Amino acid sequence: MTDIVDELKWRGLIALSTDEDALRKAFADGPVTFYCGFDPTAPSLHLGNLVQILTMRRIQQAGHRPLGLVGGATGLIGDPKPTAERTLNAPETVAEWVERLRGQIAPLLDFDGPNAAVMVNNLDWTQGLSAIEFLRDIGKHFRVNKMIAKEAVSRRLNSDAGISYTEFSYQILQGMDFLELYRRYGCTLQTGGSDQWGNLTSGTDLIHRVEPDAVVHALGTPLITKADGTKFGKTESGTVWLDPEMTTPYAFYQFWINADDRDVAKFLRIFSFRSHEEIEELERLTEERPQARAAQRALAEELTTLVHGAEQTAAVIAASKALFGQGELTALDGRTLASALSEVPHIQVAELGSVVDLFAEVGLVASKSAARRTVKEGGAYVNNVKVTAEDAVASPEDLLDGRWLVLRRGKRNLAAVEVVAG
Repeated sequence: MTDIVDELKWRGLIALSTDEDALRKAFADGPVTFYCGFDPTAPSLHLGNLVQILTMRRIQQAGHRPLGLVGGATGLIGDPKPTAERTLNAPETVAEWVERLRGQIAPLLDFDGPNAAVMVNNLDWTQGLSAIEFLRDIGKHFRVNKMIAKEAVSRRLNSDAGISYTEFSYQILQGMDFLELYRRYGCTLQTGGSDQWGNLTSGTDLIHRVEPDAVVHALGTPLITKADGTKFGKTESGTVWLDPEMTTPYAFYQFWINADDRDVAKFLRIFSFRSHEEIEELERLTEERPQARAAQRALAEELTTLVHGAEQTAAVIAASKALFGQGELTALDGRTLASALSEVPHIQVAELGSVVDLFAEVGLVASKSAARRTVKEGGAYVNNVKVTAEDAVASPEDLLDGRWLVLRRGKRNLAAVEVVAG
């Protein structure tokens, strides 16, 4: 492993640092105990969180010790949203989400060996703290003028929504987290997204006030942008989650497969654990033979395996090939088939009819006459079998898993029909 600061810079993972040279020295003198926090404000983490988890994984692989903090306390409040107050979730809900998020983070870190990861929960040091203690011991070290200047706060102060004291105080709680982890574990580095920079530096500022001789650091990763201007980690169907019940492994895989050629080199550096040489070779292939989508396929397989496991990835790849005529649809299990077809245009019908009608109804063609032309030109397929007759009728015997028909126009245009009880 090269110098970890150089490695993170090569991968485009350093946007902000309190003192890069001092951090480089700390890593060299190491090992460094560091942490990143994740708030349970939803039942799953998403791709933006994955950037942070994999950054932790890289730093751990360089010989340093990660603390994965899932905020049972801060999750009860939530950091300030850009435009409005958060809806506060019930303590029981937050406690459940804490366990779900811990279960998503843990497999991506190493909990054995001399730099074994540790999972922590900030509820452990806040739930017994009285309001008076909090104000006297922690609050006195924060200056309101500096708190107001934080971007997340100033944006809300200048909006019609304003900001409540609850969300205003979030940065104090996050600052206290760093102080507690410094005291309990000797933690001297906090990592996070650059949009959290104000909260990250609230921790370093607090430690410097309370422990004047302490040397601590903050490191902010850049926000990921896409060449087409759309938000990273979003698709037409919404956020890409790590939970397979919220985003299917097939949809997760397809997100990477569909990455823009202009973005895939950046995504490889940020998310892949391949060597520099392997990544540069994939970048070269993207420039010379973009139609092969070698980089997208490599990234999709690596990330889906990392998050969902090799078995799920194999099933997803088999489904992806079969849908486009490169494998047996009948070999797919019902769950994988349903997951894959949920990502393409699909309709539900009580009974089957003519293939021409189904092609038009599902929107693969603009009209029934266009469907007939497609059949006549040899471009219509049902379950990967070419339709040769314009009056062909689908039958129950054609159904996959007893309920699905896969329709395809040409090589790339897919849709599905699901038969449901009337």
